[in-house]
Amino acid sequence: MTYSTVRSATRDLLEAFTEAPPERREVEFRRLTETVWRGGALTGHAATAVGDLRAALDRTQAAQQGYLLVLLGLLVEAEYPETGGEVHTAVRDGMEHYLDLARGLTGDEPLTFAMLYLLAHFPADRDRILDAVRGMRLAPDDRTRLDRCLSELDHDDPDLGRAWPSPWDWGLTGQEREFDRRWIADLSREQVTRTWRWDTRSVYAYMGAKAYWAVQHGMPKNTASDGPRAAVPAGVPQELPPSAYTRHAALCCPHCGGRLRPDPNRLTCDSCQAGYAVRRGVLDLSQRLRPGTALSETPEDVEKDVLQNAAAMRGIGFRYESGMRPAFLNVMGMNWDDAVTPADEDEYLTTRSGSATGTVLDLAAGAGRWTSVLADAVRPEHVLALDLSGEMLLDLRTRLPQIPAVRASAVDLPFADASLDGVNCWNALQALPDAEQAINEIGRCLRPGGVLTMMTFVWSPDPVYRYFQHSHHFPARPEGFPLFESAEVHTWLDRAGLTVRHQDTPGTFLFITAERQA
Repeated sequence: MTYSTVRSATRDLLEAFTEAPPERREVEFRRLTETVWRGGALTGHAATAVGDLRAALDRTQAAQQGYLLVLLGLLVEAEYPETGGEVHTAVRDGMEHYLDLARGLTGDEPLTFAMLYLLAHFPADRDRILDAVRGMRLAPDDRTRLDRCLSELDHDDPDLGRAWPSPWDWGLTGQEREFDRRWIADLSREQVTRTWRWDTRSVYAYMGAKAYWAVQHGMPKNTASDGPRAAVPAGVPQELPPSAYTRHAALCCPHCGGRLRPDPNRLTCDSCQAGYAVRRGVLDLSQRLRPGTALSETPEDVEKDVLQNAAAMRGIGFRYESGMRPAFLNVMGMNWDDAVTPADEDEYLTTRSGSATGTVLDLAAGAGRWTSVLADAVRPEHVLALDLSGEMLLDLRTRLPQIPAVRASAVDLPFADASLDGVNCWNALQALPDAEQAINEIGRCLRPGGVLTMMTFVWSPDPVYRYFQHSHHFPARPEGFPLFESAEVHTWLDRAGLTVRHQDTPGTFLFITAERQA
């Protein structure tokens, strides 16, 4: 294909987009986008199309400008972390034009978010960009996201793990910053650089998803206020006697499946004599208290643990619920208009949890926000919480002193076959290392007639939005975040012996109630 033919093809598609009526705008934008960009990668047409995309900004209305700014941002991001590539250079050549447009924005229009997403990719122009947006009425989370993306990595004092959903959402104290410096000191220079880039890509993903939704639908409803952040509740969880666990007869030794008996400060397996510590109401089944059973010391496992410890500060669960979780629902559920509220989630879980005479497990319970709803629905004495994060479980125990908690893996559950009355897996399936295996384990542990309630997310059918969903590069997900297709989840449930009794799919949420077959 010749240069002139390529330019003609993209110009025709660009003209079709700029002249499209509102009902055709998204279709024509997808056609244009797929010619120059696919799934995060540039096509051979990208570099030659940039000039035409920039020029089109002058002859389109604000609604169309937003789409074009998002597309220019996608093209630049495809070369990240390189900043000297052909496409990056071609897009940056229009900087004065972008800044002129930015100076005319107030912050109260959807175009603002598209502009912020594009400008965030040019740290070399940091001072000029921040000056241009100074007059915008930006929420503190938006402003600090832009500032973070325009910052350069300082290897002498790197700030890692606190960029998403925005630096404002963290508001670290001096003591917490020192906590970060200690775990960051264990990283190599290469690990620091890689983690910094993961953080940046995740912020790009949030900004891009917000911008793309806004140009399609209008102003998002849920933005940060200028008020103070929610305080992390103080308090230390109280001890629970080991006997608090023995009423949950479903629990068993994760090593051999034997019955657990209470001993001082631990539970001990009757069969293999492995011991498991109980501290502040958290039973740790992740390690046996026997020689030779320490965590792996292989370099790759040590690296994973160090990076995961970025989330281990005290009160991380409460921070997650006040800032990270709502932001996550915005991106993954396309919930920028608050179509699904916490009250909606409460109602679904409350009305579909069923009844219980035995144990109901809150799987991947985190800090206990949904454990408390579950406890109200089926009575606290029936509820057991499980998560692999010890710090999250300590936060749960602070909130719910009557609920015992278990530290264990969701893909190797420490429960006997057909022993649980119910399982709740809320906003968690996508975070587990093997979603299919987790569902298999749920099916194994549920008794016939036992109920699974679950909320997770499916991929957007829009390839651009789907890219933003995937582009969250967290320590446990360096390759990007995995979501699902609804049919895929149904297949796993069926294989695990679970029959779907109810399903709801607002936006890209997936709410499911399933029952264990006899």
